[in-house]
Amino acid sequence: MPLYVQIKKAIEEEIQTGELQVGDKLPSEVVLAKRFQVSRETVRSAIRLLEDEGMVHVRHGAGTFIVNPIPRTPSSLENLMSVTSMITFAGLEDGERREKLRVEPANLEWAKMFDLDPNEEVIVHERIRTANEEPVAFSKNILPRKLVGEGIIEQGSIGSLFRYLKESCNIDIYRATSEIVVPLHTDQHCQKLLIHPETTVLLLKQLHFDRKNRPVLYSYDYFRNDVFKFTITRTKLEN
Repeated sequence: MPLYVQIKKAIEEEIQTGELQVGDKLPSEVVLAKRFQVSRETVRSAIRLLEDEGMVHVRHGAGTFIVNPIPRTPSSLENLMSVTSMITFAGLEDGERREKLRVEPANLEWAKMFDLDPNEEVIVHERIRTANEEPVAFSKNILPRKLVGEGIIEQGSIGSLFRYLKESCNIDIYRATSEIVVPLHTDQHCQKLLIHPETTVLLLKQLHFDRKNRPVLYSYDYFRNDVFKFTITRTKLEN
């Protein structure tokens, strides 16, 4: 664990135990650097992390002060979570209705994303996810066959795809780029979730990368908006 992350966690622990309270001023960078035996730049990196998470406020010329943390929700778009985790964090019982799992040639869009040769094969994994036995999400996942092999096809139910990729394929999903789309009600996948008159659906098109920034998974994730509430925290840029 990097030193600045260790320092950040140490300060977090002092906030949680009450040693540091809302309104308290952190010691200066010089004092913290001496305490943790690191450079001032390392201390600045730790404070920057705390500031990004809304736990401290840096007032230039005055110092760094403890503040009430920004509320976070399990479905915050800032956090990369599997559909399984989102359902579980919402306090619902996760379930799966297996639909299709097949091998097919990559289309031009997928081949470009994964840097594949024309018609190189991908695995297409589609399923409806349920919570308390009611459909709440539909996922269509595209994976390069050469990365994951064919073991996934033999699985009865894989649960969390993120966990399966890490444990069975040594692929650790680290980050993703996401596009938020409002699908048409005529979208065949959207229709799988329109079970109540008040139901609306959001689609996240997501390209996932491993820790080497290698694209390993492209997903079309449809979510019932009456079940999942997506949020994002935005910060005003200083002039």
